[in-house]
Amino acid sequence: MFHQLLVDCQKRLGVAKASAKLGLPGKLLSLDATVIDLCAAVFDWAQFRTTKGAVKLHLLLDHGGYLPCYGVITEGKVHEIQVARKLKLQRGTMLVFDRGYTDYDWFQQLTENGVHFVTRLKDNAAYIVVEKRKPQGEGVLADEIIVLEKQAQSDTAPFLRRIRYRDNVDERELMFLTNHLELPATTTAAIYKERWQIELLFKALKQNLRIKTFVGTTANALKTQIWTALIALLAVKFLQLQAKFPWSLSRLIALLRQQLFVYRDLWRWLESPFEPPVQLTEDDSPQLSLALAAP
Repeated sequence: MFHQLLVDCQKRLGVAKASAKLGLPGKLLSLDATVIDLCAAVFDWAQFRTTKGAVKLHLLLDHGGYLPCYGVITEGKVHEIQVARKLKLQRGTMLVFDRGYTDYDWFQQLTENGVHFVTRLKDNAAYIVVEKRKPQGEGVLADEIIVLEKQAQSDTAPFLRRIRYRDNVDERELMFLTNHLELPATTTAAIYKERWQIELLFKALKQNLRIKTFVGTTANALKTQIWTALIALLAVKFLQLQAKFPWSLSRLIALLRQQLFVYRDLWRWLESPFEPPVQLTEDDSPQLSLALAAP
């Protein structure tokens, strides 16, 4: 049901794509996972730590409309990279993820499949500098073509790009790693900044759609509730993108809850949320007449 709704939303929405804004030929996707804590005594199947249970929700976010386009629910002990290796992505896609997904063999696999990526380089990463480029763009301190030492002896070792960038807003230096050798260095930094959108998605999901308290304790019951929350999130994101009124996601969800038992036109309410509902009489709605006549 989630995937059917996703396809329908993507067909209906004519949204500006972040990839087009950044000058990317393909899709821009963010990959991340969040831990949902559970009581180990109640959810004994959700193994995480000795005294703690949890599941992990792995999500892929499409930045064309910021819709979640792929999801997997695993036990908490399953590492993110195990899910990432199974992804099948189109050639030309730009994938952005954090340092938790560092796996040099996976980086090479992405490169061979024609999938671009942007991530953070670990501080202890060992590499060989092949070429030094002149830094171009505000905040760019270094721009180098490198080969990872672990793969240097292989004839198929991919050339990667190391960009040292200073974020003047947070006053810190960041080290980016990408297999796209031609993008402007500032665009690479902007792509990684876009990754924050998936963090906001997880925050909205946990705060507004109540996936901390569960109705059932079986694996099937818990997964059903999480998938139901994701379906609701898709539906609300669709309404948010369709509306001309400047809704924030949390505000839209909160006010929708207040309107659940109010008879009104949804699309009219989306554009004029402060307009009072139409006052109905028994003649206006057969269902309302039946409700009023019930003992």
